[in-house]
Amino acid sequence: MDTDSVQSGFTYMGRKFSNISLKDDSSSAFSDCNSDRSGEFPTASSESRRLVLACASDNSVELISQLVSVLDSNNIDEQKQAAMELRLLAKNKPENRIKIARAGAIKPLISIISSSDQQLQEYGVTAILNLSLCDENKEEIAYSGAIKPLVRALKIGTSTARENAACALLRLSQMEENKIAIGRSGAIPPLVNLLENGNFRGKKDACTALYSLCSVKENKIKAVQAGIMKPLVEMMADFGSNMVDKSAFVLSLLVSVAEARAALVDEGGIPVLVEIVEVGTQRQKEIAVAILLQLCEDSLAYRTMVAREGAIPPLVSLSQTGTSRAKQKAEALIELLRQPRSTNAAATDG
Repeated sequence: MDTDSVQSGFTYMGRKFSNISLKDDSSSAFSDCNSDRSGEFPTASSESRRLVLACASDNSVELISQLVSVLDSNNIDEQKQAAMELRLLAKNKPENRIKIARAGAIKPLISIISSSDQQLQEYGVTAILNLSLCDENKEEIAYSGAIKPLVRALKIGTSTARENAACALLRLSQMEENKIAIGRSGAIPPLVNLLENGNFRGKKDACTALYSLCSVKENKIKAVQAGIMKPLVEMMADFGSNMVDKSAFVLSLLVSVAEARAALVDEGGIPVLVEIVEVGTQRQKEIAVAILLQLCEDSLAYRTMVAREGAIPPLVSLSQTGTSRAKQKAEALIELLRQPRSTNAAATDG
């Protein structure tokens, strides 16, 4: 598996700067896609009352078995009702997730995801998402062929189906061996589209899924080719979007590849990153300086651009007032920017 470490070291003028890239502070920046948030269904019907009773009871195995058998019905309304009830059972009682999987629900739910009926597809996607919240189910869901139908729903489903498909793919991508399979199934471009054009929840879910998938180099290239840099830079520039941290963390993974560094510069990312170093939160400043450091390590041209944006004064301030890691990164970047522009330096220009 071709994964890149987020950490790196840097030596300049005999001094060793370690851990200058990001560690794992990103976890608190992302939503965890903790089950669907698509709203509940009316609870007046007898079916819903039966569901509520089952959720409160330990004797839900028989009901689950009945619902799973209905998933194969030729009556689409019956399929919808069964998928909806299974989705709620899996959402509201974690122990039901294992029971539903053991009752054989995963394969028929995956078939439902391929339905031409968008509501039925949405219910199937959401039920699979809720089942994937149980680690024991992830492997079976992936091996049963869920990835391609989920990618299809991500492309053409309802808004809710797209968001929940992004979350389900995130859950499956937490198994390292699924990351390349998800990327090769075409998930990256529709995730980038959701990142750019979705509502706030869609943007968050897409960003979280892309962060997970882009720990793999192959997926980083796909994301850059799909145009991810434009929405990332736009979100980092919008301090009122509540997406600065999330988009910056995704960018911090991408800049390890040359294609991403070039795209970042082309989309006007340097002025945005310098502004974050100047006026962002402590965590945002640390992410931004780490990205700028990676950008400048092997490129004299990029160092010149960063210096011309007036980066040195806020970097000096950060080296004095930032977190210990931010101080270290800022100090390393200041030394790079002040490095004489010799022939040798120009020879390393990337």
